[in-house]
Amino acid sequence: MKLSIIVPVYNMATGGKLAYCLDSLLNQTIDDYEIIAVDDCSTDTSRQILAEYGRRHPQRLRVILSPENRRQGGAKNLGLEIATGAWIGFVDADDWVSADCYELMLNEAKASGADMVGCDLYHVDKQGMEPGRLVSHNDTAQTGELDAAKYRLLILDGGHLVTKIFRREIIFGHENRFPEKMFYEDNAIAISWMLRAKHFAHVAKPLYYYYQHPGSTVHVTTKERCLDRMAAGRIMLKEAQDFGYYDTYLPEIEYRFTEMFYLNTLFSYVRGLKCPSVRFVRALGEEMLEHFPRFMENPYYLSRKDAEEQKMAALQLKSPLWFVVYYKLLWWYRGWKFV
Repeated sequence: MKLSIIVPVYNMATGGKLAYCLDSLLNQTIDDYEIIAVDDCSTDTSRQILAEYGRRHPQRLRVILSPENRRQGGAKNLGLEIATGAWIGFVDADDWVSADCYELMLNEAKASGADMVGCDLYHVDKQGMEPGRLVSHNDTAQTGELDAAKYRLLILDGGHLVTKIFRREIIFGHENRFPEKMFYEDNAIAISWMLRAKHFAHVAKPLYYYYQHPGSTVHVTTKERCLDRMAAGRIMLKEAQDFGYYDTYLPEIEYRFTEMFYLNTLFSYVRGLKCPSVRFVRALGEEMLEHFPRFMENPYYLSRKDAEEQKMAALQLKSPLWFVVYYKLLWWYRGWKFV
């Protein structure tokens, strides 16, 4: 089998999301591939939809029913257990891809000898193949035979796992798999996977459609999801230590951890929760300093984060209570001003 595409599924029946995703995968312009859809104990009609598609496309679609809810990471791990492809890709069940998505990426892999290939994506707010907001995380400075400089760029701006395909050897033969029963599972292990690649190629076309809707992870803020993002950051650090690249890429690892574990959690938590806990905010800052007490001197932090964001972080570390009050008032004022 040339390619295995793994699709974790949980309650994606509404609005035809799951059907639209599967249709896009079944209409690929290549022949030698399999779709592995893993239902993670859906409570809607997703299982019935998968069963129907499985009956109609038995040679192409393999359906797995998880016996327990393991979140996206667990569903992906179940898919990996039975994947036979020389290449592995992932698609979220509310997203879709262009018909030539995998043909173009596999052709690029063959032409370049790459063992990891990526593409650009569109952020869209409705189903269809109309262009949305173009997002390209990767550029030519990251492509070709990978060296230390290119690995640093991939750590800093690696992009989404779902916009990449990986040669099988990058994933298999190594102990780490997706963390389960949590969100942000991709963030936890993406760096380890990318640093195993020897040659990265990029198709500079938006082949993946990233569907932005009210139920998307990026649009929902809860304390649980904030805790999961923090957990993903800790796993990312452990991966760097376990696989021996922590010291080599310490400034880049420090910055990625600062961004994911601390800044993204801090601002989304206070902005998104109606009554944020000062105790939570204080503990977040304290743990950040335990891991990286001098993160504010990181060169990427100084160059990539604007003055206001740095000011907010400094205020949080000095007085969590005043930070919560000030940041809440700031967002209320901005929301009122631009209504």
